[in-house]
Amino acid sequence: MSDEESPFRDRDPIPNSQAEELLRNGDIDVLGQMPWSSNTTLLCDVVHGDQIIQAVYKPHRGERPLWDFPDGLYLREVACYQLAKSIGWDLVPPTVLIDGPVGPGSLQLFIPCNFEEHYLTLHNEPQFLAAFQKLTAFDFVANSTDRKSGHVLLGKDGHIWAIDNGLSFHAEFKLRTVLWDFAGEPIPDDIRTDLSTFVDVGLGDALIDLLDDDDEVEAALERAGTLISRGRFPTDPTGRRWPWPLV
Repeated sequence: MSDEESPFRDRDPIPNSQAEELLRNGDIDVLGQMPWSSNTTLLCDVVHGDQIIQAVYKPHRGERPLWDFPDGLYLREVACYQLAKSIGWDLVPPTVLIDGPVGPGSLQLFIPCNFEEHYLTLHNEPQFLAAFQKLTAFDFVANSTDRKSGHVLLGKDGHIWAIDNGLSFHAEFKLRTVLWDFAGEPIPDDIRTDLSTFVDVGLGDALIDLLDDDDEVEAALERAGTLISRGRFPTDPTGRRWPWPLV
């Protein structure tokens, strides 16, 4: 497919607050379905006045029921953005709740990137060390259950982003991730400080309202507390906490 035929628009980065406003208030034009997604995932143009961005729309109607997760994974997509925002880590693209063309769902800013790059092609690059350490801690707190390598994007501005966050926040520990490079290493002081501030303040109503029950709220805070108190990144002695496929 030529650049002229591609549905993806290149653009300069915009502030998260501006992206949130456009996502919430813009008119949504569905361009088509994203390939290789287990649930319905739609690429959209979002137009507000003379501004246009692209976004990924995950409607509730297109979700497949799971035996081990409550209904409404789209809520957890938004919850992960709110979690990252609460901690102060710019890891998850702006994501909001909408009632869109196919009903209620999540709408996330589309990140122009090189899709040939992902965690396993980037993890040894020193310029991404701090971002990957934060993402490792984030996934532990969020209890990310499907952090494949392909869910880690390198934006065209060099920023690291984590997408496809719906399988998260379960009260039972279900961590499955490819980010084990820091296992057992000391957690940098700035990450522990950010987590301590987060725990002191709490999740906040915007995040709590997206979760299924109080157990999920308490479990998220407990996981953050575990990282703070132990001071080291988690290890996987079983060798089983990897997603499949890896990419």
